[in-house]
Amino acid sequence: MIKDVRIVDLVYRIDDRGYLTEILRTTDEHFTKFGQVYLVGDLTKGIIRAFHKHAVLWDWFFISHGAAKFVLVDDRKDSPTYKNMDIFVLSIRNPALLVVPPGVYHGWMSLEDDTQMISIASEVYNRKKPDEERISPDSFGDVWTVKGR
Repeated sequence: MIKDVRIVDLVYRIDDRGYLTEILRTTDEHFTKFGQVYLVGDLTKGIIRAFHKHAVLWDWFFISHGAAKFVLVDDRKDSPTYKNMDIFVLSIRNPALLVVPPGVYHGWMSLEDDTQMISIASEVYNRKKPDEERISPDSFGDVWTVKGR
């Protein structure tokens, strides 16, 4: 796995009223600081939102509805996992938090209609000077096609 990337299994607490899951706490070892929270929804499966990396910002991703495929590539030249790629599927059926450090390209594709992702960022997004470097979704080859196994 790419250095500093984590998949944190989450647990649903269920009773006769419904369910609750804690996504991120300030006491978690993978928490750095709080900037903002936002919700991203894709109306149809197959929508790709990729690729970008940050210089400072940490991202924490949680799929609150549907399912998504995440692709990460380490672009930190001083990292022992430089140029390594990780692929993860996050789903409401298997709740997890994906931790993405600065310097790692990341993107995602919805695998189901009406997929929703909650993203927590360590920094507030600066629209005039965004902390992001964007590249094409095909920069790392055909990583989006779901292949038979």
